[in-house]
Parts: sequence; structure tokens; C-alpha cells
Amino acid sequence: MQRSVKQPLGPLPGLPRRHGADVPAARRTGRTLRWLIRGQDPDPSPEQWRALGESLTRGDPPADRLAAWMRAHGLGTTQPLFEQALNLGISEVPDAPPELREFFATVESIPDWVQPKLLLAGAKACHLSGLTGLQVLRDAALMAGYQASAINRTLVLTGSLAKGAQRRVAETTKWWIDCTTCGGLSRFAPGFKSTVRVRLMHALVRQRVQAMPEWDAPSLGLPVNQGDMQATYLGFSVVFLFGQRVMGVPLSRDESEAVMHLWRYIAWLIGVDESLLLDTEMQGRVALYHNLLSQAPADDSSIALARALADEPLSRHYGNALPWFDRVQGRYEKAKHLSICRYFLGGRGMRALGLPAGVLPWYPVMMVPFTALRHRLMRLLPGGRQALVRQGRAAQQDYLAVLFGSGEPDIARLPQPHG
Repeated sequence: MQRSVKQPLGPLPGLPRRHGADVPAARRTGRTLRWLIRGQDPDPSPEQWRALGESLTRGDPPADRLAAWMRAHGLGTTQPLFEQALNLGISEVPDAPPELREFFATVESIPDWVQPKLLLAGAKACHLSGLTGLQVLRDAALMAGYQASAINRTLVLTGSLAKGAQRRVAETTKWWIDCTTCGGLSRFAPGFKSTVRVRLMHALVRQRVQAMPEWDAPSLGLPVNQGDMQATYLGFSVVFLFGQRVMGVPLSRDESEAVMHLWRYIAWLIGVDESLLLDTEMQGRVALYHNLLSQAPADDSSIALARALADEPLSRHYGNALPWFDRVQGRYEKAKHLSICRYFLGGRGMRALGLPAGVLPWYPVMMVPFTALRHRLMRLLPGGRQALVRQGRAAQQDYLAVLFGSGEPDIARLPQPHG
């Protein structure tokens, strides 16, 4: 029987030109991920490739309708109603408009596939690695993600470069900690409320950026589209899992399943279509590789965002008694994070992001054996895993003070509808 030959991957008529703009370069970027996909063809079928391209043109209908209503009636009037429904429940908003009712009916209806025990197990698995997990999210998921230049365009047009990498990292870390708190996704818990606010913020940004003359829809598709939201979700789940193992943190099959389940629900809650959500880590690897093949290569925005993130440790609040020691610690932390970036990105990835390719991965080389030994020994002791969970979560919580100092995050602040 003759095997069917797949068509070469690349841009498709009628879809955003960014889709498959440079597949050979994407393959080079994703060669490690491709190697991790064993026992199956990692490339998408023609149907999967077209569906992925179409996802770049799709938004989040319930949130988009709510955002349109809020913009039409003014955020000053409508945001208090949104916050009232979020904090007290939609039933506490008399005469709520249909758009607000539809949105909260969506986010309050827990899907049948959600398993509370797996959500709890996933949260605890996120605590296990402590600061190592946060390093993976920052230096593997976020930094590597800047190579996808089409996603960056929304960040540039919304002024994220001016906002500053330090604040972006701090707010994202606070949101992650809220979401991964045990019980943090229950209806009135901080993780649930922060995620719903982010979903609305995405819809407002989508409409604002789409109306800008600088936005090239035939090339880029829709701002904050389904395909790009899937890529972000897979960074928080698949890259997080793989990166921890590479950094010396062993994770079991059950822990992997729990983390994937937790982030499947978070992604659903933030507006990712169910057709783009995955059950297992291997399914997530395949989906991430497909998504990577679709992404446009790095450009000047990639370099600007990467350099801003590389300098982020210089703006942290280390709390040392002597200001000059804060500066010394900031430089050390910058060097440490660059070494982790080099470990994950390699020389080619560092050059694509305008980062010094000559940096050696000294920190992972030094710490991975120690981390691996510590975790394996602790898991052999009675109560050792529980101790790792407690210690890891305490380290993550303490890290917020380094990022925020005496300040507080303001995830509730919504973008203004001008532009």
C-alpha cells in the first residue's frame, strides 16, 4: 500500500501570512521538542495545519461581546458592574445586561471534565520545585516565547515595552501564584477572579489593537487570538513540566497529568477554545510543536523584549540594608538568568533574541546535580514530598516581595478603550 505524501507546510491562501512564514527556521527552533515527540509523526496533517491557521483569526465570543458592550457604555460605568458580578455573583447585579449575564454564565459553568482532586494535585505539583519552576517559566517559556514575533506585535502596540519588563514579570508571577494556590480556582478565590479579569482584559486589548491603523490583519490575523492563547497556555504547562526535569526536578506521570489538568482548566477559564486544550503532556508537546511551526520568526520586537527581560533583575527589590549591595545582587541575578536562558535556548536562540551567545550555562550546570539529588533524597524520606511542597510554596510566596517590594499588583486595572 502506497503511503500518502503530506503537502509541504507553509502559508495558506486566505489565512494570515504569518502562519508558517518560515517553517525551516521554526523547525530549527523546535528541534529539541521534536525529539521529545517519540513514536509518532510530529508534523501536522493538512487538516490540522489549516485549523491552526484559522485559529489565528478567532477570538473569544462571550468576552468579546462583553468588551464591546463595556466600551460602548464607558468603562467608568460598566467596570463597577463587572467587578460587582465578579466579587458577589451575577445574581447580585440587578437588571444585568445580557452580555454580562452570558459572560458569567460561561465562566461559572464548570466543565464536566474538571476533577477537583486533580486540580488540587496539580497545584501541589506546581509548588514542588519552588523557585526552579519560576525560573523555568521566566527563562524558558517567556524568554523563548519572544522569538514568536507576531505575538510580540500586540505587546508593542499596547505599550508593554514602556510599561517595563519588571512590572510584567511581577504581575504575571502574582497571577500564577493565585492560580496555583490550593483552592485558588474556586468561584470567589483570587486565582479565579484574576483569571476572569485577564480574560476581559484580553478582549478589550483585542478590540483596541484591532482598530489601530498599525495593525496588519491580513498578515497577523486577530490580536490575542486562539492560536496565540494556546501557545501561552502550553508554555505554562508543557514547557513548565519539561523545563523542571531539565533543571533537575523529577516529576512523576501522575504529577504531569495533574499539572496538565490544572492548566487545561485555567486555559478554559481564560477563554481558550476546548478544541485547543490537551489532556496529556505528550499531546501538549505535539500541539506546541505544531503551534511553533506556525509562528513567525524573531524580529526587532523580539530583541527589544528579550533585552528588557534580561535587564529585569536590575529593578527588583532585594531589601538589602546597603543600596550598593542591591546593585551587586541585581547584576548577579541578571547573569544567573542569562545562564539559564543559554541552557534552554542555545547559542542560536540567544543570537536570535539579541542576547550574548557567549554566555555559559554555568548556573544550571552547577545546580542541576544538587537539585536532582536533593529532590530524590527528599522523596525517599517519610513526609519528604510534603516538605518539598511546603518549602517550594514558601519560596514562591517570598519571591513576590522581591518583585513588588512594598507595592501591590493591580491586576484589576483594565486598559482604556482609546487608540
